[in-house]
Amino acid sequence: MQETARPRVPTLVADAILAVLVTAFMVAGTIGASSNDELPAHEPLGPLTFVLVGVAAIAVLLRRTRPLLALGIAVVAVTAYLLVGYTYGPILFSIAITTYSMASLLPISRSLPAWGITAASLTIPFAADSDWDNPLSALAQLTAWLSWSLTVWAIGTAVRVARRSATRSRAELVREQTYQERLRTAQDVHDTVGHGLAAISMQAGVALHVMDRSPARTKEILETIRQSSQEALDELRATLATFRSPDDDTDRSPLPGLDRLDALVQRISGKGIHVEVVRTGEPTRLLASVDQAAFRIVQESLTNVLRHANAATATVAVHYEPLELTLSISDNGRGPNGSVVVGQGLAGMRARAGAVGGSLHAGPGPAGGFVVRASLPAAGQR
Repeated sequence: MQETARPRVPTLVADAILAVLVTAFMVAGTIGASSNDELPAHEPLGPLTFVLVGVAAIAVLLRRTRPLLALGIAVVAVTAYLLVGYTYGPILFSIAITTYSMASLLPISRSLPAWGITAASLTIPFAADSDWDNPLSALAQLTAWLSWSLTVWAIGTAVRVARRSATRSRAELVREQTYQERLRTAQDVHDTVGHGLAAISMQAGVALHVMDRSPARTKEILETIRQSSQEALDELRATLATFRSPDDDTDRSPLPGLDRLDALVQRISGKGIHVEVVRTGEPTRLLASVDQAAFRIVQESLTNVLRHANAATATVAVHYEPLELTLSISDNGRGPNGSVVVGQGLAGMRARAGAVGGSLHAGPGPAGGFVVRASLPAAGQR
């Protein structure tokens, strides 16, 4: 089982360049430290010195692909370097780099034991090189080493936690967007199919009632059913077309907006309910999402009137203001005290209004019946 995913070629090149730079830095720094007369006495440099420095550089090169192996190699190289008695030098940075990489790539359950083994392994040469004639100084040296090593591990762990948190947040955002998209699809299908089926059901009932007495009227109703079915199918196709690939050149019908309100009212009025439309204010060009939400709210409200209200008349009031569009759909039916069932339709309308930054309220009218009021943003262009 691999410890990490295989890195991309540019990453490998970057790590190779880093390893070369680290090698050059460690070689130059080691030579410089060895020539510093102010440092404690140490073993003179030799071929083994540069072999160990090269091994430490290889550990840096492996830090992404094999973080545990890289840390292990660095620990062996540095431990041998210190036990031989060479002066402290830049080779210690290989421990910092590999410890950080290991902590930033592996879970705490693996990185913490690895850090513990590293700290214990390097404590041995540090302790052997300490001046125990001065215990406080020796303990301070060991404490400084452990604190430095632990700090590097903690920084790497914090980076890993932050990276995972960001990844989790992105995943949650994708899930939320997917859920909202599915909810919008369900609402569109509900509004389109629900309205069409409600109209067809009512028209079919009328046709059954008059078919024996008036074949001509029955034929007229059946033609209306055919038109309603075709319109519902066209709207459903337009809704589903929004989920095609952007590269799909298939012609897409525009989604319905308030420009189709009169056609909607005409269809509803042909089913036994007189619907009046009242427009006030100066019409504003709405955002497409607001325009569609407004149409769907009116459509669902009138569908509920057909299904549940037992009303003879309904009124759709559309009021335009510079920054707000107000809708009011009322009827003279029996109101909520009867067997009115709004079901998912009312919840869907509220969700539609909220999705575009608006609000929706519904309840009994002052003179009976039922009223749906929606306020939607209208920050369009006149």
